[in-house]
Amino acid sequence: MSKSRQALMAAICLACLFFCSCGGGTSPSSPNSSGSGGSGGSGGSGASWVPPLVTSWQWQLSSVPSVSQLISVQMYDIDGFDATSPVVSGMHAANMHAVCYIDAGTWENWRPDAGSFPSSVLGSNNGWPGEQWLDIRQISILGPLMTARFQMCKDKGFDAVEPDNIDGYTNSTGFPLTAQDQITYNEWIATTVHSLGMSVALKNDTDQVTELVSHFDFMIDEQCFEYSECDTLLPFIDANKAVFEVEYNLDTSQFCPQANAMNFNAMKKDLDLTATRTACR
Repeated sequence: MSKSRQALMAAICLACLFFCSCGGGTSPSSPNSSGSGGSGGSGGSGASWVPPLVTSWQWQLSSVPSVSQLISVQMYDIDGFDATSPVVSGMHAANMHAVCYIDAGTWENWRPDAGSFPSSVLGSNNGWPGEQWLDIRQISILGPLMTARFQMCKDKGFDAVEPDNIDGYTNSTGFPLTAQDQITYNEWIATTVHSLGMSVALKNDTDQVTELVSHFDFMIDEQCFEYSECDTLLPFIDANKAVFEVEYNLDTSQFCPQANAMNFNAMKKDLDLTATRTACR
């Protein structure tokens, strides 16, 4: 697709999202897609599933588990590209909900759509091999690409989306990103995912929780206890929205008691996010 046609499609998409009534849509068809426990906030998720405040979960991105390997939790967070519809259906059959991990803030050179990203939106390496920060100011280009990813999540039957690396403005991206650029992009993500009938997580962007809590349905955070920033997540708890938290380096005795007291769904994982898991509750 030419860049000019991309820009035109994106402009139409943005006009609809920001100036039309986009609604919540319908949730993916599954045996347990109704359920609640949080609220969708402004531009909320309508009929889509939202994780309750207390939700057991597994975060496994290194590989997609087979149906026979699923452990007994209420929510699974797995890679959206690698996952298959039968795996998601298997989760639903086991009375679990499925979260679709998608990178929304960096380009990954191994993804099947990697060639669709023009060089103009690719910035500095983010510290992981094959990944570069994206220029989130260029929503006219990124919008259609990310919408296609979210649609893939919906088509596979996922209940929610985890958009990763949506705090680029605090990193050395190669672009002069501002806090407002990030808020604009993150709000666009939430609106777009909601319009497809899924709920959406705010990932790590701790400095903007106050501004974004009303737009997102739950929070996923890494290492807030190690870096002493867990209090920034409390607006989600105060809004009756679940917080999912992971530590990599601390022993469970160093964070689980406090995590449980704060009503976080916390666990210890390895950095590769394999199946290994030690939950706090």
